[in-house]
Amino acid sequence: MRMFASLYERAIVWARHRHAVRYLAGLSFVEAFIFPIMPEVMLAPMMLAEPRKAFRYANWSLLFSLAGSLVGYMLGHYAYEALKPLLESMHLLAPIEKGVASLREDMAAHALALYIALAMAALQPVVPMKFVTWASGIIGVPLLPFLLCMLIGRGKRVWLLALLVRLFGERAERILRKHIEWIGWAAIVAVVLLAVWWFLLR
Repeated sequence: MRMFASLYERAIVWARHRHAVRYLAGLSFVEAFIFPIMPEVMLAPMMLAEPRKAFRYANWSLLFSLAGSLVGYMLGHYAYEALKPLLESMHLLAPIEKGVASLREDMAAHALALYIALAMAALQPVVPMKFVTWASGIIGVPLLPFLLCMLIGRGKRVWLLALLVRLFGERAERILRKHIEWIGWAAIVAVVLLAVWWFLLR
């Protein structure tokens, strides 16, 4: 199944549009809390078309990704609060609250490990960022450390891509296209391992 390759080809079409920067900003924004396609699939061809603007594109993507992360955080917090009456009517609130309380205790006891996990999650090229941002809002990760983790993780991603494009040009894009499926599935495995590592700390 070529799931990641088909998503990549679709994003390539967007990257060639005259409003590509706007699309990149929008994609970076919504990917952080709801959309499944990672911004890098637009970033790579845009950077290759104008290598001198590679870091400018990276910064635009990062800025809107941070804004989207904040939206996901707020949605996680307020949606959870709004759904509490419904969850209680379904007799689901108590076990969920217990799990949230447990995560909050873990956060207090292993704050540094949590922040490292958040930064690593933001660094992964294909990661359920939606779950990361929403979950952070639900359990109440302090906002400034949360944004700092997103900045470090996402910043490394987009700046590394910009650096690769400046150094290797079209060769970097060919590698990405050739190995996109392996990269995508490897990232999912990395997320699973990260989750296992986190729960082993509990």
